[in-house]
Amino acid sequence: MTAIRSVSTLNELFGRIAAAANPRAILWQDEFGQWQPVSSDQIYHRVRTLARTFLSWGTQKGDRIALISENRWEWAITDFAALAIGAVDVPIYPTLTGEQVAALVADAGCRIAVVSTRQQFDKLNAVRGQTSLEQILMMDSAAKPEGAVTFSEVLAGVDDHDGEHDPVFDALVRSIEPKDLATLIYTSGTTGEPKGVMLTHGNIATNLSCAQEDFAFNPTDACISFLPLSHITARVLDYVMYSSGAQLAYCSQFDKLPQAMREVRPTVFVGVPRVYEKIRQEVERRAALSPIKKRILGWAIGIGSGHRDTVYDGRRPNSALWKLADKLAFSKVREAFGGRVKVFVSGGAPLGIDTAKWFASVGIALWEGYGLTETSPVIALNTPLKHRMGAVGMPLAIVDLKLAGDGELLVSGPGVFTGYWHKPEANAECFDEDGKFRTGDIAHIDQDGFLYITDRKKELLKTSGGKMVAPQPIENKLKTSLMVAEAALVGDRHKFISVLISPNFPALEEWARHHGIATESRAALVEDSRVLALYGEIVRGVNGGLANFETLKRFRVVAEEWSQDAGELTTSMKLKRRVITERYAAVIDALYEDEAVSRGE
Repeated sequence: MTAIRSVSTLNELFGRIAAAANPRAILWQDEFGQWQPVSSDQIYHRVRTLARTFLSWGTQKGDRIALISENRWEWAITDFAALAIGAVDVPIYPTLTGEQVAALVADAGCRIAVVSTRQQFDKLNAVRGQTSLEQILMMDSAAKPEGAVTFSEVLAGVDDHDGEHDPVFDALVRSIEPKDLATLIYTSGTTGEPKGVMLTHGNIATNLSCAQEDFAFNPTDACISFLPLSHITARVLDYVMYSSGAQLAYCSQFDKLPQAMREVRPTVFVGVPRVYEKIRQEVERRAALSPIKKRILGWAIGIGSGHRDTVYDGRRPNSALWKLADKLAFSKVREAFGGRVKVFVSGGAPLGIDTAKWFASVGIALWEGYGLTETSPVIALNTPLKHRMGAVGMPLAIVDLKLAGDGELLVSGPGVFTGYWHKPEANAECFDEDGKFRTGDIAHIDQDGFLYITDRKKELLKTSGGKMVAPQPIENKLKTSLMVAEAALVGDRHKFISVLISPNFPALEEWARHHGIATESRAALVEDSRVLALYGEIVRGVNGGLANFETLKRFRVVAEEWSQDAGELTTSMKLKRRVITERYAAVIDALYEDEAVSRGE
C-alpha cells in the first residue's frame, strides 16, 4: 500500500499539487462536450494570479469570499486562491434563491463573491443591496453583464508562464497555520435556519489525511466530482484525490453523470445513498421491460446473495454459477459506473442495509461512512481493511467517541469544528461539559468497535404509548421498492405510525400503462384503487419485518415527487421533515382524524 503523506494545512496540499508535474490533474468538459486537461502547473499559475487579484481588491487574512458555483475547475481554483492568502471561502449552493443567497452572504460579511454563470450573477446582483458586496467575479465569459469581472479577464495570458514559481507568493501560502480559519460552510437547515460552520485548515487537513489511510489511492486513479462542492463530503473527497495525485474530472450537471462515467471510467466512486438507490431502481426498471431479463436478474441476484459476504470482503467468488451470473448481469451494473471502479463509498446520509445487501449481491461492496459538516466531515468509515455491513465503520484514529445516557453520540478530536459563526447560544448548546460535540445522532458501538447510527435524535417519533420509533431504517426499506422514490414516517405523539409515500413516477406510470390504467393527472393516478392496492402490498411487505409498535398502520401516496428544487430534500438528498410535515399537515391530520374523534375533540 502506498504510504500516505499527511498534510497540516490545505495550503500544504496546494503546494503538493503545484509540485506534482501532472499534465492531467483536472479534466473538464468544453462547450462541445470534449474533455480538456488542466495540468498541475496550470493550477498553480491560475491560483497565484487569482490570489493576486483578490489581494488587489483589498482582501486580507480572515476576509470571507462567497463561492456560488456548480462543480467545475474554476471552483477548485477559487478555493485554493482564497485559502492561499488566508481568506475564508464561503461555498453556497447555486440552487438557492436570491434571497437565501443574500442572507448567507450578508451573514458572512462577504465583500467578494465568485459566481459561475450569468444566471447566478443576475440572481445575486438583484439582491446586492442586501449585502456588503463590492466585487462579483464571474467564471463564464459570454455575455458579460455590467458590474462583473470575468475569469477570462483575470486569467488572461496566465497559461503562458513557463513553470516559474514566485517565492514571495509561495512564502505567503506557507505562512498559513493549521489554526487559521479556512472555510465557513452553512448547514442545509433540515430543521431550522442555516448556521455557518467554522472549519480551520487543521480541521480539514487532519481529517482528510486520516480518512484515506486504509485506501491505496495513487496517480493511476480517477474520480468524477459531481456531488455539490458546497457540501464538505464532496470537497474533502476532491482534496483526497488531489493528495493522491489522482485525476479529477468535474461534472457540473447531474444528468451528465452517466455519460461522464462512460467516458472518464473512474476507479473511485462516491455517492449519497439516493444515487445508489436510483441506480438500483433503474437496473430493476430496465429488467422489468423484458420478462427474460427480469428472470435473469432475479436468478443472478439469488445466486449473488449467497456470496455477498465474500464480495463485501473484497474477494471474487469462485463459484461457476456466480461467474455466470456476473457475466449475464453483474458486469452490466458495473458498466453503468464505467466498468473500472474499484472503490465504492456511500456517505452524506444513512445507507439502508437492504441497499448494501443488494449491491453486494450484484458484486459491488459499498463502503459506508459517517460524519457531519461540523466534524470535517468523517467520523467513521468502512474500508477495504476494516468493514462491517450495516455499520458506518470504525471511528477514525483521531476521533474520540462517547455515548450519552440517551444514546446520543458525542465526539471530540482535531477534526471537530471551532463553533458556529456568530452563534454563541448554539455553540453553548452543541458541546457538553467535557467539550465533546453533540452530534444529534443516536448510536451504539459493538464489541469490535464498529459504530452504528440508529437515527437522528430530533427525528425519533414517540407514540402516545411512549414507544420510540426510528424512521430512517423503515423509510430505507420502503425505498428498496422500485415504486417508491421517497417515504416519510409520521405519527409523533399519536397512537400509531403512518407513512407518506412519494412515488417513483416514471416507474409507476409505466406500471399503470401496462395495467391499462389511464388517468388525467398524477393526483388521479395516486387515488386509483389499483395503485393504492400496489402500495398497500409494499407497505405490508415492510411491516412483516417490524415490531408491532413500529408497523405502519396507514399510508398516503402523494401526487408530488419530492426534490431539492421543490424544497423537500436537502442537497445531500435527506428529507426536510419540518417542510414535509408543514406542507402535508392536512393529509397527516386526515390520517389521524378518527383518533381525534375517539378522544372527543
